[in-house]
Amino acid sequence: MRKKIVAGNWKMNKNLAETEALLSDLKSKLGNISGTQIIVAPTFVNLQKANEELTQVNIDVAAQNMHQSENGAFTGEISADMLNNIGVDTVILGHSERRAYFGETDALLAQKVDTALTHNMTIIFCFGEELQDRKSENHFAVVENQLKNGLFHIDTNAWKNIVLAYEPVWAIGTGETASPEQAQEMHAFIRSAIAKAYDQTIADEVSILYGGSVKPNNAEEIFAKQDVDGGLIGGAALDAESFTAIANAL
Repeated sequence: MRKKIVAGNWKMNKNLAETEALLSDLKSKLGNISGTQIIVAPTFVNLQKANEELTQVNIDVAAQNMHQSENGAFTGEISADMLNNIGVDTVILGHSERRAYFGETDALLAQKVDTALTHNMTIIFCFGEELQDRKSENHFAVVENQLKNGLFHIDTNAWKNIVLAYEPVWAIGTGETASPEQAQEMHAFIRSAIAKAYDQTIADEVSILYGGSVKPNNAEEIFAKQDVDGGLIGGAALDAESFTAIANAL
């Protein structure tokens, strides 16, 4: 049975004091939640503190990115081993902002996926179409290619480490949201693509999150769809009340 997951991607927000304050609020509101996996992804400099603060509650910590190499002369980068060493075993890969602002390609992400799997990390793999893809009705092909090029090379057993996050890029930070019906349609398509590439069991068992301007006022309707297993939350994850309301909607 696939997991229900609500993950908060904090992006480049919250200094240490602000991180501690938000974690304290989340511990009191969501620390004992059952039936839903809660994940938070603070900035690199606050990951160890977050992991220390959350060890006694049901909230997990993820990194927002990692480098594909084990080590080396890559100034400013973070390796999988560094994350493992501070107790972080989940990583977000392929976020639309990494693709758009930092030029991350499907080929590069395939390398990052391999490195993360070598370290037995759980991967929240992000993908999704841009507005022009949706308008030209090319969105299904774009999504299938992103999955095929970045992820479909892994073996069957590795899928236990994969969580998918569908992000319609046109609905991130714009105030626009895919309708629940659009989210369900794409999530069902994603499962069919996985079943075609692998088998139906893997398709049925992988958790697929929706990531596109999820808010307390639309979360319940989106999460009610059959193939939507939770959300990758951006802006609303920076406020404990909003994030808690979204988590409780699942």
